[in-house]
Amino acid sequence: MTEYRVAFDAGRPDGRTCIHLGELTSPGDPAVHGCSECLESGKRWLHLRQCLSCGHVGCCDSSRGKHAQDHAESSGHPVARSIERGEDWAWCYADELFLTPNGGPGMAT
Repeated sequence: MTEYRVAFDAGRPDGRTCIHLGELTSPGDPAVHGCSECLESGKRWLHLRQCLSCGHVGCCDSSRGKHAQDHAESSGHPVARSIERGEDWAWCYADELFLTPNGGPGMAT
């Protein structure tokens, strides 16, 4: 399982922590290769995020539906990772924190 840390963010104060890091699971590869809600309604998405609690796949905040954020709010599963090729970061919606893998670039000290 990938372990995450709070990444450095020049726009936010140092020393912030994500209280949800200990609750993350490794859902594995997504069963659906698209936003579940957009696929049901025939809509398009820009980028995909996978919930690190249950594996749900939703579209990003730049997409019209913002289904990953909706899932985080309705389910209480606050952390989702990018499942875009070449990206290895995650975002905590509840704490509004950018997360990177332990030992990865941009790691907070």
